[in-house]
Amino acid sequence: MSRLTIPSRDHAPTASRPLLDAVEKQLGVIPNLFRLVGLSPPALEGYASFNGALSKTLDVKTRERIALAIAQVNGCDYCLSAHTYLGLNVAKLDEGEVRRNRQGHSGDAKADAAVVFARRVAEARGRVSDAELTAVKSAGYTDAQVVEIVANVAINVLTNFINNVAHTDIDFPVVRAEAA
Repeated sequence: MSRLTIPSRDHAPTASRPLLDAVEKQLGVIPNLFRLVGLSPPALEGYASFNGALSKTLDVKTRERIALAIAQVNGCDYCLSAHTYLGLNVAKLDEGEVRRNRQGHSGDAKADAAVVFARRVAEARGRVSDAELTAVKSAGYTDAQVVEIVANVAINVLTNFINNVAHTDIDFPVVRAEAA
């Protein structure tokens, strides 16, 4: 059970409702994470804006791969559940790839470099080695894409931490971090 109140859309702060409505229009539902973050209209606005901007970076498969790796690093069952669902159903990753992503890897060589780098960014709190930076760039990622990988790590750390603090009720098929 969630340790923070997850309001219904109608009980969310008035300023959050238009953003929650936009999420519902896009996804067909309003996941608990959005309603939880919506307790703070400025936090929801910032999250939605950052999330929207990052949807224009990299490709959906790479973003979901990074999300899975970071959720595993941070032991976030909510995000593992959400991104497993999104990875399988939106990004069209197969189950083996999702498993590899959770372990910080990918079956695709270029994507593997991004996922390995993203995991190191999270584990090292950004203090990656020259060799780690060179490896991701040698795989074909530009300096701008390195920034985008780090930004994707950051937004996932944000949601992992919010969900870990709140113990957000999982509204996706449940996946547990310890099962990796």
